[in-house]
Amino acid sequence: MKNSKKIWGMMVIIMITIFGAAFMPAPKKITVKGSDTMVILAQKWAEVYMKSHPGSVIQVTGGGSGTGISALINGSTDICNSSRPMKQSEMNKLKDRYASLGIEIPCAKDGITIFLNESNPVKELTIKQLSNIFSGKTRNWKELGGPDQDIKLYGRENSSGTYVFFKDNVVKTDYAASCQTLPGTAAVVNAVSKDKYGIGYGGAAYAAGVKHCAVKKDDKSTAYVANAETVKKGQYPITRYLYMYLRNRPTGDTKTYIDWILSPEGQKLVTEIGYFPVK
Repeated sequence: MKNSKKIWGMMVIIMITIFGAAFMPAPKKITVKGSDTMVILAQKWAEVYMKSHPGSVIQVTGGGSGTGISALINGSTDICNSSRPMKQSEMNKLKDRYASLGIEIPCAKDGITIFLNESNPVKELTIKQLSNIFSGKTRNWKELGGPDQDIKLYGRENSSGTYVFFKDNVVKTDYAASCQTLPGTAAVVNAVSKDKYGIGYGGAAYAAGVKHCAVKKDDKSTAYVANAETVKKGQYPITRYLYMYLRNRPTGDTKTYIDWILSPEGQKLVTEIGYFPVK
C-alpha cells in the first residue's frame, strides 16, 4: 500500500512537470537582419548569448543596411542592424505603417578604414584627397606621392550603409564610374590585398592583410589610423556609430537580449571582433 502511494505520488510529480513545461511560454525566436559590416559582430553576440541562455534562438542574416531597414519596415525582421542612421523617408514609412518612427539603439562604434595594398608607399591621405580619389578627380597615385600608376577603386554596393555613409561624409558627390562595387567589406579587403594599385574602404574589423592608411581632416591636421584610443577621443575623422533599429520599444526576450548586448559582457565582444564599445 505504501509503495502504491509512493508510485502514485511520483506519477503526480511527473505529470505536473510535464504539463507545467507544456504551458510555459517558449522563448521567442529573434530575427536580426541588415548590415554586412555588423554581421560578424551580430553572429558573435548571438552565438555567445544562446550558449548562456539555453532555448534562446537568435537568427542573424546580412544583406546590407538598406536591406535590413526594408525588412524592418515590411515586418520580416525584429531587429535591423545598420551601419548608417535611418533616413527620414525610411522613418516616415515606419510611421505610416506602425505609427512609430522606430527605436534607434547605438550598439558599437566603427572607424571606417582606408585599405591600401601593403606595397603602396602612400601612408596618409586627407578627407579632400579621398573625395577626389573616389569621385574620379584624382586618378594616378603619382599625384599623391605614389607610383606613376592608375588608381584602382573598390567600394561597397549601394544597399550598404557603409557606401552611403562614406559617400555622404567623405566623397560628398557621386562615386566615380570606375569604382568597382563588391558585396561586402571582406571582398573589398581581398581585392585590395591582390591589387598593388588598389584602394578601398570598410569596417575596421575586416582590415587584415592590407595596409591601414592614416587619415587626416585637412593638410594642417594630424593623421590618425582607427583604433580604440583615436575613435574614443574623436580623433579619427571617419568615425561612426553602428545601430540596431526596432519598430517599437523592445520588450520580453528582445529587451533581455538587447540589454545584454549593451552590458559589459556584450560590449567586450565588440572589442574582441575589432570594433569599439559605445561605453
